[in-house]
Amino acid sequence: MCSIHLASLEDIDHLAALMAAFYRESRYPFDAPRAIAAFKRLLSDDALGLCWLIEDDSQAVGYIAVSFTFSLEYFGAAAFVEDLYVVEAYRRRGLGKRALAAAEAECRRRGVLALHLEVGTDNAAGAQLYEQAGFESTDRRLLNKRLTTP
Repeated sequence: MCSIHLASLEDIDHLAALMAAFYRESRYPFDAPRAIAAFKRLLSDDALGLCWLIEDDSQAVGYIAVSFTFSLEYFGAAAFVEDLYVVEAYRRRGLGKRALAAAEAECRRRGVLALHLEVGTDNAAGAQLYEQAGFESTDRRLLNKRLTTP
C-alpha cells in the first residue's frame, strides 16, 4: 500500500537516491553531497519549505518538495514545487496527484496563496497531471540565473 508522509532527516538517503534517479532521467547534473546538504537544510527548517516521501510497502518510490516565498502579485505567501518525482514503475497510479494534493493541503493550511511549478516542454504527462490539478499556463517564461558555481 502506498503512503505519502512528510519527510524527516531520517529520509535523506532515500530522497537523495530518488533525486539522483530523477535528475538522471531528466539529464540534469546531479551532485550528491550538495543534494544531501540541501535536503538537510530544507528538512531542518520548515520555514524554507517541506518535502514528502512517497512509499510503497516501506520502499521509497517518489517525493515532492516545495519551497516557500513571498509574492507581491498574490499579496502574500507563495510556494514553488521544486521537484515531483515518481519512479517509473509506480507512475499512472495516482501517486503524483496524491502528492500534489498533500502539498497543496499543507500549503493552504499555512496560508499560502499561490502555488507555482515548472514542467519541461517535453513532459506531456507531467503537464497533463498539473493541469488536471488546476495549474494553468501563463503568458510568462521562467528564466533562471545561477548566482554561484556548482
